[in-house]
Amino acid sequence: MIDRAMRAALARPLDRAAAALDRPGITPDRLTVAGLVLALGAAGAAAAQWWAVAVALWLVSRIADGLDGTLARRRRARGRGGESEAGGFLDITADFIAYGTGVFGVAWGASAAYDAPWWPFLLVLVAYYVNGTAFLAFSSIAERTGRRIDDGRSLSFLGRIAEGTETIAVHALWLILPFWAWQIALVWAVFVGVSAVQRVVAGYRLLR
Repeated sequence: MIDRAMRAALARPLDRAAAALDRPGITPDRLTVAGLVLALGAAGAAAAQWWAVAVALWLVSRIADGLDGTLARRRRARGRGGESEAGGFLDITADFIAYGTGVFGVAWGASAAYDAPWWPFLLVLVAYYVNGTAFLAFSSIAERTGRRIDDGRSLSFLGRIAEGTETIAVHALWLILPFWAWQIALVWAVFVGVSAVQRVVAGYRLLR
């Protein structure tokens, strides 16, 4: 819901950070992998109930995830972006792994520490699955039929009430408040579920 505004607000700081990182040994793909490793570390820390470590690793991993695309666009603008398509594929795959394992990690940790039920987290994963199916299918068909939504990202995203910014915030919130994690997950599952329905309807209408 607020991705567009957040991307605009962070564009300049991310550009400055990408400029500082624009060195031969640092590539967008390596930043993507670093972000994924950090996100997996966050999930493991959450499962071990190291909540402060988990939230720190999670937020740093998302910074790396924002920087990989910024660095790729910077290099592409200067004629050095030969890996952009492969990088976009790697980025979205890493995001799915990061979000899925993040849900699993907090569910495990909150269950062990606070006797939290698993089913709200399973609802979140189902909602993620439907959302991912909708926007990946739409992106593939839109590309093939010339109806691509170009907002600078590798895929055509159907923005709705639950987008990347909200997802990052919620994943951080239940690490900060793990004793309320399952309640947060339940509310989040509703929001993501509504977004899933919106994306399915919007994608169908746009492709008709």
